[in-house]
Amino acid sequence: MKIAYTKMHGTGNKILVVDQRESHASIPSPAKLRKLGNESTGPGFDQLMWVTKSCEPALAASYRIFNADGSEVEQCGNGVRCVASMLANQSGHPQSFTLQSPAGPIRARVDDDGLVSVSMGLPEFDPAQIPFVADEQADRYALEVAGTQFEICAVSMGNPHCVLQVEDVEEAAVDELGSLIERHERFPQRVNVGFAHIRDRKNVDLRVFERGVGETAACGTGACAAVVTGQALGLLDEAVNVKLPGGQLVVSWRGDSEPVWLTGNAEYISEGIMDL
Repeated sequence: MKIAYTKMHGTGNKILVVDQRESHASIPSPAKLRKLGNESTGPGFDQLMWVTKSCEPALAASYRIFNADGSEVEQCGNGVRCVASMLANQSGHPQSFTLQSPAGPIRARVDDDGLVSVSMGLPEFDPAQIPFVADEQADRYALEVAGTQFEICAVSMGNPHCVLQVEDVEEAAVDELGSLIERHERFPQRVNVGFAHIRDRKNVDLRVFERGVGETAACGTGACAAVVTGQALGLLDEAVNVKLPGGQLVVSWRGDSEPVWLTGNAEYISEGIMDL
């Protein structure tokens, strides 16, 4: 079976969008997804967005998300921006619409300058909902990793995130420490690990070790997690620029019952056919 795809990137995060709204192909097995995600055996991606028609007529489309290791995840901020950009490009003009994600409805807006803003929903700080093993909810937690105690923040942005404050993201042990925390026993569904340096109240440097992928050029939900946990600590303003290796994102959150908004680019790389 041959399936068309569009390869894109959101702030350097490699996204493969498969539009199946008019087709009914089966989602590849985890083993096939791993081959497709590897650039030596397939088109290569960090995340694959499998787009289908929504069961709700008012919604533009539905999507599922798969990591390069074949695992399915709940949300991808950079991926949903790419899906929104693709839909707007097909319509021929910028627009706003709502998409159905595994984590719930997501509002998206594509502006005239090509930047895409998406509503990422409410952050979830309740440990049971992240999920994270803790006796009670707190702004910071102590986490023992390989005999060393680290101070972390934990939150769900539709998927679980652990955030560590560091002095210098360039010097952070992202691969070593990220791989250990990703599979830490206190995160029963594994976790995305962010290494954040707060430069001032409006600017954050960030690197993210993504669950099932490793370090990526950018992580949209990771940027949201870094900002909302920093805001919860009283260290950041309502709108924050997040600098990642792949570029910059803007995260805005007014707190309380307001959703977190993520704004950034969505760029086309290529199109092709996968032979499954």
